[in-house]
Amino acid sequence: MPYKPIESYGVIGDMHSVALVGMDGSIDWCCLPHFDSPSIFAAILDDEKGGHFQIVATHEASFKQMYLPDTNVLLTRFLGAEGVGEVCDFMPIHRDKHGNRNGIHQIVRIVRAVRGSIHFRLSCRPAMDFARREHEVVLLPEGAVFDSEGQDVILLSPVPLKEDGKGGVTAEFVVEAGSCVTFALRHADDWTARNDLLSMAIDGEEARSRTVQFWRDWLSKSKYEGRWREMVNRSALVLKLLTFEPTGAIVAAPTTSLPEEIGGVRNWDYRYVWIRDAAFTLYAFLRLGFTEEATQFMEWLRARVSEHDGPSGPLQLMYGIDGRHELPEIDLSHLDGYRGSHPVRVGNLARTQLQLDIYGELIDAVYIYDRHAKRISYDFWCDLRRMVYWVIDNWEREDEGVWEVRNGRRQFVYSKVQCWVALDRALRIADSRSFPIDRPRVIAARDKIYETIMALGYDKERQTFVQVFGENALDASNLIMPLMRFIAADDPRMLGTLDETLKQLVSDSLVYRYELEKGSGLGDGLTGKEGTFSICTFWLVEALARAGRHRQARFIFEKMLTYANHLGLYSEQIGHSGEALGNFPQAFTHLGLVSAAFYLNRVVGKE
Repeated sequence: MPYKPIESYGVIGDMHSVALVGMDGSIDWCCLPHFDSPSIFAAILDDEKGGHFQIVATHEASFKQMYLPDTNVLLTRFLGAEGVGEVCDFMPIHRDKHGNRNGIHQIVRIVRAVRGSIHFRLSCRPAMDFARREHEVVLLPEGAVFDSEGQDVILLSPVPLKEDGKGGVTAEFVVEAGSCVTFALRHADDWTARNDLLSMAIDGEEARSRTVQFWRDWLSKSKYEGRWREMVNRSALVLKLLTFEPTGAIVAAPTTSLPEEIGGVRNWDYRYVWIRDAAFTLYAFLRLGFTEEATQFMEWLRARVSEHDGPSGPLQLMYGIDGRHELPEIDLSHLDGYRGSHPVRVGNLARTQLQLDIYGELIDAVYIYDRHAKRISYDFWCDLRRMVYWVIDNWEREDEGVWEVRNGRRQFVYSKVQCWVALDRALRIADSRSFPIDRPRVIAARDKIYETIMALGYDKERQTFVQVFGENALDASNLIMPLMRFIAADDPRMLGTLDETLKQLVSDSLVYRYELEKGSGLGDGLTGKEGTFSICTFWLVEALARAGRHRQARFIFEKMLTYANHLGLYSEQIGHSGEALGNFPQAFTHLGLVSAAFYLNRVVGKE
């Protein structure tokens, strides 16, 4: 089973975890019961040892995939001379009349013959805990149990299974035209749960109907009715999938170690909550009208803001979905990595970094939430105010920056801009709500940051803002300046930055995040190269639109839409041949699409 392109996958989920489903009907990635749990299937990281769950038609066929409209229910189709077969994949979201979840974490696969008698082959071979933990296969009349210490997986099967001799089970079966069979893969924490789950039958059609209704009811609350509704809706559904329902936390992506360069070392675990990514996602939810999701995440954020200061200040840049601070980074050297991309990492060492920009993104999100969703409390304000004073005392420090460099701290311009945002938005909140704050102190610091950026972060010779004070390398993160109201989009300094970015960082409308080998060769301290960074492309679209260059912005936006996969999904980056790179699907990219689509829809036709 060779590695498939990253963009060939669809994603299903239940707001606790997700599964990636290939066009050949193979589930090659799933962690249960939660996003950051050990993996059950990880063939995408090692096609031999990683584990998979495939159901595929045995006759020669072409593969197609689609979502049932306005849902996260995935349909994989096999079209061939013998007929047409389908596998409908989803993770059920069941609630009782009080709105409570039933607590079962499972993948349901409904196999159907649309035309003809279709022969199918099933192969289910889990590899517990990233293939680090052995398990025993127990065949039962109901299906099979994969018994591993502390983590059992149950496969309910309507057809007889047999062991494959490699820790998995197989089956071959025929489905007649118009008929279907249903399989359910369930996670069990202990023996009691295992016995209960074995005895609990699955009504596939009823579960599908309820799950479809859930997603359609949720999406119907969206306020977006613009030109790119289908793509915006898909992005909204992705962002909802990446929300951890019990806490409201929003993960950056549901995968780990999908490479930014095939064979390279930029392979990171994104199954955690970045303050930056989640704050931008909250903004996207509010724009779409999903205030419930914004409120739930704000409650999670409120708990983080009220914690005691750590080594890097009042906040660390990322947390676990349950709010935990420790995310030790481990190299899983026994796994091959996607197409040989080493290392495979679990955990993320970057959590110890100092990234000053997170305070601006967080307080800006609170400002928008306070204006458009729900008023924050005085106690919340007191914790925010403490952060504001910390920013005043620390904004001149060097940090690792938005791109999380691992070769030393610098005076990143983007970080300083976001420090300015933190103080500016705090003043706006205080003025709007009449909250107490030391206004002269905050105003003085805000204005000093602004003047410093203009003096040290702008290259008069190149007529552009730069990445680092005193350097001349470009950085696409500066495209966010007009979006954050730091500078007018048509200010000569911003127009110069746009022109220089288009000249130096753009390839076929796609944007690289910085000049990797420019000036001091700052880069990120790692060897190799990377693809274009998709959110930077959407930042470019919005910056151009705000500068009045609407036609150019729309062309780049429309072109960027062609780089989505067949289901409208994006990873973090796009490679030289248009392939998806990095973890998938990526919240950062999809929220950038939402923001760009909203603004562009307002101005299209004015030029």
